[in-house]
Amino acid sequence: MVRSLDLDKIAPDDLIVEPGNNVVSVPKTKSKTKIPVAKSPKPKLSKESFQFRDKIYSILGHTKSSFSSFLVGPDVFDFPERDPEEEIFLAVRPHWITNFSWICTTIVMIFVPQILNYFEILNFLPVKYHLISILFWYLITFIFAFEKFLHWYFNVFIITNERLVDIDFNNMLNKHFAEADIDMIQDVSSSVKGLFGTFFNYGSVLVQTASEVNQINFENVPNPEKIIKVLQELRDTCEEDRIRGCQR
Repeated sequence: MVRSLDLDKIAPDDLIVEPGNNVVSVPKTKSKTKIPVAKSPKPKLSKESFQFRDKIYSILGHTKSSFSSFLVGPDVFDFPERDPEEEIFLAVRPHWITNFSWICTTIVMIFVPQILNYFEILNFLPVKYHLISILFWYLITFIFAFEKFLHWYFNVFIITNERLVDIDFNNMLNKHFAEADIDMIQDVSSSVKGLFGTFFNYGSVLVQTASEVNQINFENVPNPEKIIKVLQELRDTCEEDRIRGCQR
């Protein structure tokens, strides 16, 4: 092999061409190897978790309508403060029979203009002002009924696998949010009063807690006995998990 006379001018990667030889340079190809990225496995529920969930739902039963007062495991219901992994077991509104009073009031308000026309009370007004007053009255009736419906629909008591949530919707500008962890529950009691409460099976559930919110009161909710059973089951499960953690 003929050695180059000027080694200082030759780069380490340059080819040395000898006289009389044809050298064909082959471009180097860099092999791109894909490094497999390990995907984090999805968390799987243990057998005990499935058994616990089945036990909760066996107590609560099931619901079909999203407008029900007793929503078990609702898919269409959510609240902004819920954690991503938090599961809603039950969302309870006041019993639908509690809407009876404002529904009757709304029906009476709808027929008030016809009653006034029948007795010719507003005949002293010009026709233009007569129509405006009737439209204004129906607008007030709609606002009254709509606000009452929103108060019933968004006034919700929620039981999840982590806490109790009480959302009081007073009006469109005033909403109160209170919560207490399951392990903070100290005592649970219920009361059913009156003929309607006994016949339609609704009442109040009072929860005593050791958190900042001392009491959470579920008012006029259906099936109070089921709510108490679920709360006791959740509290016992939290107590068992705490004992297991201490033993470890």
